[in-house]
Amino acid sequence: MAEWTIHLLETPEEMTAVEALQRLVWPGSETDVIPAHMLLAAVHNGGLVLGAFVEDDLVGVSFGFPGIYTTPDGPRLKHHSHILSVHPDWNGKGIGFALKRAQWQMVRKQGLDRITWTFDPLLSRNAHLNISRLGAVCNTYLRSEYGAMRDGLNAGLPSDRFQVDWWLNTERVERRLSRRSRPALTLDQYRTAEATLLEAHTDRGPEPSPPEETSSLTGTLLLIEIPSDFPSLKVADLPLAREWRFYTREVFENAFATGYMVTDFVHDNKRSFYVLMHEDSTLQDDETHTDLRG
Repeated sequence: MAEWTIHLLETPEEMTAVEALQRLVWPGSETDVIPAHMLLAAVHNGGLVLGAFVEDDLVGVSFGFPGIYTTPDGPRLKHHSHILSVHPDWNGKGIGFALKRAQWQMVRKQGLDRITWTFDPLLSRNAHLNISRLGAVCNTYLRSEYGAMRDGLNAGLPSDRFQVDWWLNTERVERRLSRRSRPALTLDQYRTAEATLLEAHTDRGPEPSPPEETSSLTGTLLLIEIPSDFPSLKVADLPLAREWRFYTREVFENAFATGYMVTDFVHDNKRSFYVLMHEDSTLQDDETHTDLRG
């Protein structure tokens, strides 16, 4: 049995607890905390706030609201997930995954088939959850999406973000959310498959440096390396962190413009890579990745 329970949050008292958790997870800027009255207004109009509790203590929360996106047939409804936060003492326990799975269930009950959200593409922990475990995909890079952010996690760098698409009714997503474990691919398997790898430099100092080359975007499979622990790198060397921000901005914008889509994330031997494929590859299943496993 899980050590926590998940509930829909709807009361002013519950939203006050959500405010407090935000301050703990994103310290340093009160203006970046979503206030209780805004959370309540959202949930009274189709939004969802889900909380994970250990006994009576709130240890995780997700918050999202209805949105609109444009299609050739006109506007359609979606759900936009704005925050997912877990108490630092409960990181790595599966609470974030459980909250997203509950969100998936609730949004499907609302009759919607798409959830979007944003995250910093240089955060490998978030990439592993969003892309590898949940099955979201990405072909949208947003420059300075939230302007200058002042909280302790984001201050000092442009707030560039991936916008991911979570297609709720696809076989791809349903497989990722199933109880069956999904074998992780290794870098050696991708090398055997002749994937193109854009690898970091590790011989220029204690922290990895981005490659100089950003134009080698060829092949069916493309792997782009990011630092495995970007928050620590940022603390150790802020100028190098800025180099990584502008390198990844350029390489992902170029990749998306030429038809690539982020479809997976690989963490192997303390190295982290996004896996990109061309957009005409299926979102319904993981046939290509299954073939790589042999």
